[in-house]
Amino acid sequence: MPASRANYARVYVNDVYIGLYTNVESVNAEFTDLHFGTRDGVLVKGNPAQVDLNGENSNLSDAPGSDSTSYYPLYTMESEHGWGDLLELIDVLNQQPDSIHQLLNVDRALWMHALNLVLINFDSYVGYAQNYYLFKDRSGAWNTIPWDLNMSFASFRLTDASIHFAGFSIPQAKQYDPLTQLNEFLVHPRPLFRNLLTNDTYRRMFLAHLRTMVQENFSDGSYYARASAMQAAITADVLADTNKFYTDAMFHQNLDTTVNDLIDYPGIRDLMDARSAYLEGYPGFAGGPVISDLDHAPTQFSVGTDLTIRARIVGSDTVFLAYRFSEQERFSYMEMLDDGMHDDGPAGDGIHGATISVASNRVQFYLYAENATAGTFSPVRAAFETHELLTLPSAGELVINELMAYNEGLVLDEQGEADDWIELFNRTAGTVSTEGLFLTDDADVPLKWALPAEQVAPGGYLVVWADGQPGQGDLHADFALDASGESLYLFAADSTLLDQVTFGTQYPISTTGRFPNGTGAFRELLPSFGSRNMALSTDGLDEPLQLYPNPSNGDVFAIVRMSAPFEVRVLSMDGREVLGAIDRGTNELIRISTARMAAGSYVLHVWNSETSTQEPFILSE
Repeated sequence: MPASRANYARVYVNDVYIGLYTNVESVNAEFTDLHFGTRDGVLVKGNPAQVDLNGENSNLSDAPGSDSTSYYPLYTMESEHGWGDLLELIDVLNQQPDSIHQLLNVDRALWMHALNLVLINFDSYVGYAQNYYLFKDRSGAWNTIPWDLNMSFASFRLTDASIHFAGFSIPQAKQYDPLTQLNEFLVHPRPLFRNLLTNDTYRRMFLAHLRTMVQENFSDGSYYARASAMQAAITADVLADTNKFYTDAMFHQNLDTTVNDLIDYPGIRDLMDARSAYLEGYPGFAGGPVISDLDHAPTQFSVGTDLTIRARIVGSDTVFLAYRFSEQERFSYMEMLDDGMHDDGPAGDGIHGATISVASNRVQFYLYAENATAGTFSPVRAAFETHELLTLPSAGELVINELMAYNEGLVLDEQGEADDWIELFNRTAGTVSTEGLFLTDDADVPLKWALPAEQVAPGGYLVVWADGQPGQGDLHADFALDASGESLYLFAADSTLLDQVTFGTQYPISTTGRFPNGTGAFRELLPSFGSRNMALSTDGLDEPLQLYPNPSNGDVFAIVRMSAPFEVRVLSMDGREVLGAIDRGTNELIRISTARMAAGSYVLHVWNSETSTQEPFILSE
C-alpha cells in the first residue's frame, strides 16, 4: 500500500551530535503525485487537534452531525477544499455501508487494518482512532494511508476501544483476535472497520491480507533477518548517542526480549514469533480456494478486441476477475464461471473464464476466489500488485508528433531549464502504455532510452525532455537532440521500428512536427507543447512578423524574422504605448506577457534600421 518512506538520520546542532532520529517522508502533494499521479485531490489527516481518551476522535463516525464545522477539531484538511467530500464519505460509510465501494478503495482500507492488527499498532485507527490519512484520487475514490507507526509491535497498549478498553498486556497482544472490533462491543464506533467487515466477502479478503503479511514476513523468519541487519547498520550511531532514553544494553536486548522502562517494551522476536503462530491457526487463514494455471487468449491482443482470462480454481463458491487499464483507474469486476460458455472449456472441469473488451495495450488484473471458509487472491498482494498483460503497440498507433531541438526559454522543465523536448501522440481510440518502448537518436542503438510506463489517453500527448539528465525525473531522456539536425526513432522492445523523423537545422522560433496533427508529414510548426500542432501560415514563412494565437486569452507569441537587432513594443488601438520598447536580437520567438493588459485590440510594432512592421491582435476575456 502507499506509505511513507523512512530512514535514519544523524542529527547535529552546531556540529554537535544530538542523536540518531527516524526521518519519515511527509504525506503531501509530492507524496500523492508519486503514488496517485496527481497533486490536486482532497487530502485529509485523521488526527484530532486534541486526543480525547474517552472520545470518538477521528473515527469517521457521523455523530458530530451534518455541519462540517463540527468536524474541524477532529480532522485536518490538508488540501484547499474537501469538507463536503469528507462528509459524503462519512455519511455513506455510516448510513449506506453497502454502497461504500462507490466512494472508498475498500481493499486499501483492509490492508491498513491488516497492517495495524498484525503488528499490534494500536496508536492508529483501531486504538484511539487517529494516525492515518485519506486521499481522494482522480477516479473519485478515497484511499487510506497509514501514518505514525512508531508505536507498532505492541509498544502502545492503552486501549483497543473494545474489550481491552482499559489496556492490555504483552501476552494478550500476542493472541489478540483480529476480529475483536467486529464481534465484541465497542466503546466508540469504528465504522471503517466494523461496517466494512460486516460484509462477508470483505471479511474474508481482510483475513487473506493478514495471511499474506504473516506468511511473507513473519512465519518464515525473514523479518528477523531484516531487523538484525537494520540494527547492525545503526549500532555505532546509537551507541554514540548520549541523549537517548534507554541504555545500550536495552538497545541490543529489545530485538529479542522485553525491556522494562516506563512501560514494558516487547521484544520484537518474542512478540512476533508468538503472534504469527497464533494467526497461522486463526479461523479463515486456511481452507481457501487454490488458484493455478493462469492463462489468456489470444496471446497477442489489440485495443477494441476481446480478451479471455482463464484459471484453474479448486474449492471455490465464487470467483471474480478485477481488471483495469491504468493505475489511475478503478477496477472493474466480472464473475468468472466454469459453465462451458465463457471460453473456459468443458463445464465443471475447474477452469474458470471471463472475457473483457480491451481498451488499452496494457491490462492489469487480479483474481479473487472464496468459499464459506476463506478467500484467496492471485497475486496474493492484490490489489496493490496485479498480474499484467502487455502488447506492444503497432507502428502508427503512438507517433512522434513534435520536437524542439533549440529551446531558448519558450518552455521550461520542472527545474526551470530550457531543454529540448519530444512530444508523442496517441492516434488510437484506446489508452496506450509506453511500457516496453524506447527513444533513440541512433538507429544502431534502438534501445537507447526506455520510456517509463506512462499511460497516454486516446488522442493524448506525452512530452519527454531530451536533456541528457535522467536524474531529473522519469520523463528526462539520457540524450539531447542536435539542433544542427539528426534523426529520432521510436522503437519497441523487440527492436521493431514504430516511428521516425529526420530533421535539419532547428531554430528557436519554431519546431518540427506533424501537420495535420498526428497524421501529416513533418514540417516547420509553431511550438505547441503538449497540444494540437499549429502550422505556420503557408504564405508566412517569409514574413518578418507572425503572431499566435490570435485572438488569445493568454500570452501571445511573436515570430520575428529580422537579420539585424530590432525593437518591439505593444500599442493600444488609440496609439498609446502599453508595453515600452524592448531591444531584441535577430530571428527570435518572443513571448508577450498579457497579464496586465485588459481585453481588447492591440498592435505589436517591430522595427529596426532596415524595416518596420506591425500586426494587430485581440485579447479575449
